[in-house]
Amino acid sequence: MEGEPAEDPTLFPAKIGERLRIAREAQGLDIAEIASRTRIPQRHLEAIEKGNYTGLPSVTYAMGFAKAYARAVGVDEVAIAREVRAELGDYERPAVAPEYPLEDPSRVPSRGLAWAGVIVAILVLAGVGLWFGTNLFRGGAPASEGLVQVQDNAAAAAVPGNEAEPAVAATPAEQEHVTLVALDTVWLRITGDDGKRLFEKEMAPGERYEVPIDVQHPIARTGRPDNIQVTINGSNVPPLGTGVETVNIDVGAAALRSRGQPGTASSPAPGNASAAP
Repeated sequence: MEGEPAEDPTLFPAKIGERLRIAREAQGLDIAEIASRTRIPQRHLEAIEKGNYTGLPSVTYAMGFAKAYARAVGVDEVAIAREVRAELGDYERPAVAPEYPLEDPSRVPSRGLAWAGVIVAILVLAGVGLWFGTNLFRGGAPASEGLVQVQDNAAAAAVPGNEAEPAVAATPAEQEHVTLVALDTVWLRITGDDGKRLFEKEMAPGERYEVPIDVQHPIARTGRPDNIQVTINGSNVPPLGTGVETVNIDVGAAALRSRGQPGTASSPAPGNASAAP
């Protein structure tokens, strides 16, 4: 009515979102342009204008988004942040954890279920004891029978004239591998005890030849025995010669180990004195 004083707008101040919307519209900006300037999703800006902070990730995000909105439209961002914190005071209260009574009947198993668990545990323990303590489930003789048998054997061995011969474990003979390694370019021929040629070529430095272990007396023929390194199971043994000389030598493991010992000949094998090609 005329003559009555108008309502003081300070008595009912606009909310934060409304103030930001008014400032935006006063500058002729739409909400999409504010979202582009602040890089804030448009739905979050719309939630701030409506005062619906429950749709924002957290109180911290709400304050940050509101301050960025205020900067974009020229409103005091510090005052906006303070007012947002005041409006969101209820959101910062820690949630109270629900309390559960210690003697809640719904959380305690029934007496019948408890007795069933005890019986199952006893049966399991009894089955384990029978399985590991006896041969009842494995079809074998009881452990006591085996013990009596051992005692009977010991008693029989104590009677004179009944001594049992000790069993001798058969151990396979250790196989010795002979390897010939070329230290320099060298010609080498290997023949068996029957004269059959097993190997013949000019070996390059570092080339290796494994002497067959099933040949009784393999004979090595070469004109440069000093250029051949001989190993048995990876261990070096004396060379076949010391200089430029044609040799025919048994390179079996036994013959190589006996070379140089008293009563053994270290000269080339007889009947093979012809020169290497």
